[in-house]
Amino acid sequence: MQPEARTNRTAVTEFILLGLVETENLQPMVFILFLFAYLVTVGGNLSILAAILVEPKLHTPMYFLLGNLSVLDIGCINVTVPAMLDHLLSHKRTVPYAACLSQLFFFHLLAGMDCFLLTAMAYDRFLAICRPLTYSTRMSETVQRILVAVSWACAITNALTHTVALTTLNFCGPNEVNHFYCDLPQLFQLSCSSTQLNELLLFGMSFIMAGTTIVLIIISYIHVAAAVLQIRSVEGRKKALSTCGSHL
Repeated sequence: MQPEARTNRTAVTEFILLGLVETENLQPMVFILFLFAYLVTVGGNLSILAAILVEPKLHTPMYFLLGNLSVLDIGCINVTVPAMLDHLLSHKRTVPYAACLSQLFFFHLLAGMDCFLLTAMAYDRFLAICRPLTYSTRMSETVQRILVAVSWACAITNALTHTVALTTLNFCGPNEVNHFYCDLPQLFQLSCSSTQLNELLLFGMSFIMAGTTIVLIIISYIHVAAAVLQIRSVEGRKKALSTCGSHL
């Protein structure tokens, strides 16, 4: 096999994103709608971050994790929405192959990190309500950093696995992606090679990530609910439940 054949594994050099709407008359309305949603989302998360940084009372493990979650939300929306708004405004829908892979990687990285971080927040509430006497030691700054670091490691592994697996596929055309950003199911449909292994990998990794994190969150809140029900005073129950508000 010649070197060029090994390096140039795809005949497609760019993809065409069909977007949300094909009717040009609706595109300005969609642009305004998503621009408003984008500004509200980014502004809201920046406000949360500012409040956590400025207010000393919020320098707690729960709000440390919540601040990280806000950063992830800002990153996740910036991976997809600005490019979509640019396509709506400029009517340019082509995306280079490398840029499509980058968008895919960062989207799965940040979305996966969201799952792990929400699980860490549920664990934090479990310790705060069910194990209050040992909370300060079990959720020390070192433990918080370890939870965030492990979450990043797992999310990077997941995103990198899917991205590398996608590079093994050949794309010979057509190159129209029926979506407003590059994602695996839509790209699988365009491949001219077998995607069976990639689909199994996507299903397996998604089942492990989403399934495991959801089960852990549910188990944590079952213990929290049981602990709250054992509190006799109504005020005590309200106070315990209010600490879960930011996570919920």
